[in-house]
Amino acid sequence: MKMTRLGEYLENRSINKSDVARKIGVMPQRLTELTKNQGAHLRANELYLIAKAIGADPCEMLDYVCQDLK
Repeated sequence: MKMTRLGEYLENRSINKSDVARKIGVMPQRLTELTKNQGAHLRANELYLIAKAIGADPCEMLDYVCQDLK
C-alpha cells in the first residue's frame, strides 16, 4: 500500500505515530488512516496539531503534504 504524503513526512523524520496520536488526542487508528489511506481526508486542524506535536512548521508541512495540488 502506498503511503500518503503525511506518512512520508512522518517516516522521513522517524516520528512515532502512537506518540503523536496521544499528544494530539486522536486514536492511533486515525493517524494510521491518514498516513496510509490515500482517500483519507486530513483536516487542517489535524495537520496543525500534528505539526505542533512534532515541532515542525505547519506551513512547511502543509506545503509538503499538498504539493501535488494544482
